Amino acid sequence: MALPALGAALLIASCAVPSGFTALSDASATPAATASASDSTSSALKPIDPAVLQSAVERAAKKLMVPGAVVLLRTPQGTFRATVGTTELGTAEPPTTGDHFRIASNTKTMTSALIILLAQDGKLRLSDPVSAYVPGVPNGEHITIAELLKMRSGLYNYTDAPELAASLDADPGKAFTPQAMLDLAFRRPPNFAPDASYEYSNTNYALLGLVAERAGGHPLAQQFQDRLFAPLGLAGTSLPAADNLSLPTPYSHGYMYGGSAYALVDQPYPADVQAAARSGKLRPVDYTHQNPSYATAAGGVISTADDLATWIRALVTGKVLNPAFQRQWLHSPQAEDPAAPDGKKYGYGITHQRFGPNASMYYHGGELPGFNSFIGHDPDNEVTLVLWTNLTLTPDGRTTANALLPTVLNQVYAGLSLPGGD
Repeated sequence: MALPALGAALLIASCAVPSGFTALSDASATPAATASASDSTSSALKPIDPAVLQSAVERAAKKLMVPGAVVLLRTPQGTFRATVGTTELGTAEPPTTGDHFRIASNTKTMTSALIILLAQDGKLRLSDPVSAYVPGVPNGEHITIAELLKMRSGLYNYTDAPELAASLDADPGKAFTPQAMLDLAFRRPPNFAPDASYEYSNTNYALLGLVAERAGGHPLAQQFQDRLFAPLGLAGTSLPAADNLSLPTPYSHGYMYGGSAYALVDQPYPADVQAAARSGKLRPVDYTHQNPSYATAAGGVISTADDLATWIRALVTGKVLNPAFQRQWLHSPQAEDPAAPDGKKYGYGITHQRFGPNASMYYHGGELPGFNSFIGHDPDNEVTLVLWTNLTLTPDGRTTANALLPTVLNQVYAGLSLPGGD
């Protein structure tokens, strides 16, 4: 999920971006991709050379030791695809933008959109306390739906609970309910008073999933399908049932070194594990069919790069919400650090950040055992970007899509030279 655990919202560092096999590659672009710089609709963008983009992604992916990676980029110059590696270790099956993978916390963009649609319908208000929908929440009468959306509840993050990682490793197929995850969280006291601070917590979105079911009157998966996926033609996107460990074909396997805790709580790898992974003595674990039901509204959705590009562009450009609620959504991001008001901001299931004088992006990330991903749309320059890899963390502990991001942005934006980029 995109959590600091199941996949946190991606940190774009430096000027704005934070601080990934022998490539079986496929790069393609529409005919417009060969357009000259003068044909570009924005001076913020470079003319993109698909071969150069492909080579840059190949080099970065090799350094990151990812089995496979996909970059899907849509700009006014055309659509570009760079894919490297394989969807399954031991095979030469190159990934594509139509392959299914677990999108982890990118699911939060969907859960938040559904909540806002329900507000749009008059079935809830963002100022409502969560206690009106879910009983037994610590401080629940003082935590609003809006504060859950913006990660400002103070509630303990259930994916930080060590017993969750231990349970996942002991029985990877075990199904969990959202209430079981809330029980893990509520055994611990809140970390701060409602709206006193920002802290990324999957507990907020586990609660929002239950709020959506209560207010909408139908299971979360059905509402996702009826309100989001079907209207936008996202045929490759779904929220699986709690006992469903499969992915629709075609799909990518997902890998990670070591146990689940390395993704859930961003636990660093010990030096000996790092050395063994780099040397090839330690092979990554296949997490493809670990049960993701612990994630659900916080990170349980399966999708494809093609669908996610359609989704994030539709969400940012007003194809999902009505104009009044769209304006509210666009202006919802609030500085995560009050001391850095112009830095990274988190809003209603979305991060916004400026990473250059002429560029900013609404984006989210996803991380869980096996997969790492990024989705973003820059409305000023009409850039949509989706990245995914099938390795959660590099041996030195970097989230792989996050680590690949500077390489891609350096290929897209003029005057940008982000650290860590190829």
